[in-house]
Amino acid sequence: MSTTQSDRLRGLLEPLVAAKGLDLEDIEMSKAGKRRMLRVIVDSDEGVELDACAELSREVSDKLDESDVMGEDEYVLEVSSPGADRPLTEHRHYVRAIDRLVKFQLAEGGELIARILDVDDEGIDLEVPGVKGRKATARRIAFTDIAKARVEIEFNRKDKKEEEA
Repeated sequence: MSTTQSDRLRGLLEPLVAAKGLDLEDIEMSKAGKRRMLRVIVDSDEGVELDACAELSREVSDKLDESDVMGEDEYVLEVSSPGADRPLTEHRHYVRAIDRLVKFQLAEGGELIARILDVDDEGIDLEVPGVKGRKATARRIAFTDIAKARVEIEFNRKDKKEEEA
């Protein structure tokens, strides 16, 4: 997708998405057979429900039909939320990942798996799990020290409410 088309799509869709109280995370264009696939990815601090995606999809479709931004060729529209394993790239992504286990690729090399406890403008407070019976340790990491970060999926973690009961 050309930068100009991407910018035009973002300019057209961002107000619609913001009116729903959502963040426009990404716009992706790809080929799906003979058709093009336009994927609009949205999120919010509370997550995104399926009904909200469906409603927004109808509004985005109507807006695109009124516009010439997609041209005359057929395309498939998909409005969805980002997957659980999406990269953390924005400050708000780290805030939304508080209390989640995250795998960090460090800028100086190496990796770290830790739970996000708090986020501020400069960096993140972490809890590094203990190994072989050792207690967890606290650690602070600056955003500038992070090359990549991605939430780790936890299948067997107890909910805080369960732990407190």
